[in-house]
Amino acid sequence: MKKKLRKIIISAIIFLIAVLIEKINFMNIDEQIISTIQIILYVLSYLIAGFEVLKEAVINIFHGEFFDENFLMSIATIGAFAIQEFPEAVAVMLFYQVGEYFQSYAVKKSRKSIASLMDIRPDYANVKADGKVEKKSPEEVKIGDTIVVKPGEKVPLDGIVMEGTSMLDTAALTGESVPREVTVNDKILSGCINLNGVLEVKVEKEFGESTVSKILDLVENATNKKAKTENFITKFSKYYTPIVVFLALIIAFIPPIVTKTDMLDWVYRALTFLVVSCPCALVISVPLSFFSGIGAASKKGILVKGSNYLELLSKTEIAVFDKTGTLTEGVFDVQKIANEKQISQEELLELAAYCESYSNHPISLSIQKAYGKEINKKRILDSKEFAGKGIISKIDEKQVACGNIKLMKELNLENVKPVEEMGTVIYVAIDKKYAGYILISDKIKEDSKKAIQELKQAGVKKTVMLTGDNKDVAKKVNQELNLDVVYSELLPVDKVNKLEELLKNKNEEAKLAFIGDGINDAPVLARADIGIAMGGLGSDAAIEAADIVIMTDEPSKIATAMKISRKTLKIVYQNISFALIVKIGVLILSAFGLTSMWAAVFADVGVTVLAVLNSFRALKSK
Repeated sequence: MKKKLRKIIISAIIFLIAVLIEKINFMNIDEQIISTIQIILYVLSYLIAGFEVLKEAVINIFHGEFFDENFLMSIATIGAFAIQEFPEAVAVMLFYQVGEYFQSYAVKKSRKSIASLMDIRPDYANVKADGKVEKKSPEEVKIGDTIVVKPGEKVPLDGIVMEGTSMLDTAALTGESVPREVTVNDKILSGCINLNGVLEVKVEKEFGESTVSKILDLVENATNKKAKTENFITKFSKYYTPIVVFLALIIAFIPPIVTKTDMLDWVYRALTFLVVSCPCALVISVPLSFFSGIGAASKKGILVKGSNYLELLSKTEIAVFDKTGTLTEGVFDVQKIANEKQISQEELLELAAYCESYSNHPISLSIQKAYGKEINKKRILDSKEFAGKGIISKIDEKQVACGNIKLMKELNLENVKPVEEMGTVIYVAIDKKYAGYILISDKIKEDSKKAIQELKQAGVKKTVMLTGDNKDVAKKVNQELNLDVVYSELLPVDKVNKLEELLKNKNEEAKLAFIGDGINDAPVLARADIGIAMGGLGSDAAIEAADIVIMTDEPSKIATAMKISRKTLKIVYQNISFALIVKIGVLILSAFGLTSMWAAVFADVGVTVLAVLNSFRALKSK
């Protein structure tokens, strides 16, 4: 950037000297000599400013790429020299380079904005081994190693906290400014900044598979997947440029032959026509707008894997949600203990925890977690599991039965009534007498209701939930969230089939987004028009298959992403419309000889700079 600016300044100074030399001819030097010096200065100024453009044009011609902006600028300026319009030739190249400098500056600023946001790559990891702490490159650390993260340091790798308590700044990953507290047994993601306490972390993923590495890879490669609008501009430039060159040739030679007027005048018009026709404003501003939009989304904790997905998001009319971990928290906890008179809540939970202690089922683990004390296995004399019904164990000479309503009916318990509450109900019987029940449920995220409302406000016409849970649970969730359609008791293959059905019945232009987080969601995420994964709690398979990743696990961020998408597309269309209207207007004027090459240069550079500045607006999102 400094080198380019230096060349522009030197070229501009020499150009000014060339323009002013005849007016400040104090020594009364012969006009012929002054004219020769002027031409030398013009050529020198031109070469300093335009050598790279000329070189690039020649290289591209040898590669079979004739019609690009370098070729247009070269032919227009060399033609201006040929008809002895020296100041115009230099001005065209000089102002073109000023425009290019602004473009480079804009791209650099946009990249810096994203780079500073994504400045989460750790420089080192403090590896603890044999009582000593050694600094190593994160790439050298293996799964199972213990790392020490001190206050102020970035967490270098994903892992689980073995010792210590601290607050973490997760803003770079999630966009959230509120620090998160972590303690022993909590999972910790790379890229966060440790704020106060010292943490000892057991590494669970190698650096290449860690969160920080994947995020950096996603952002760095986001611009590789082009939106349809970007592809259109690339194709447009490919056909537009040769057409413009052909029209310039017609303007230069046909009218003077037909009308028998001055050919130099028509050549000048053709060269002006070529200068105006340069498609820089479109070629630079459109990708820059998408790049800025991706940066704005990243600031909100939304990672978009390509500008094509950002464009598709603006056309989303159907949002299909998984339930567990997406609309709900995905964590099963004991929400309620309802005991009969003969037993206390504490004793009911204790006996249920002992009864379930040999099972690794999530429901059993939730009961054991709620109990929170060590299980003395000697107290369990016998334990038998009944598939699809529950467990009967003998604890301290008591027969304890834990399970669903089917198990209670098999034990012929008369006073057990089905409980209609959202979640899984574990009924408990002691010595064939009903003792109460424990309700285990997955909480609906506080953000979910807001997400559905905001999506409908953003133009989503249909909201759908697909879940493997039973009808009652699905119904309860829907009563709170007010979705349009709910499908329950689905296997992973059923989810794909339902999605195929929804895709088949939608309008061709409308897009369908699927939002999920689990391993079983990966096929559906891949099949949808747009796959959106919950990144904080989501599985690696889901994040890998998705096109967009919500790092905060907040479904309402989907509506935010849609707003950013629509704002970006609006800016893209503004740039295209503005550039084309101005260029077509000046092209017509130049063809009729109603504008000079100076005006053409200002039109071309001015349009480009304004389009680039407009693109910056995509970086800022409320």
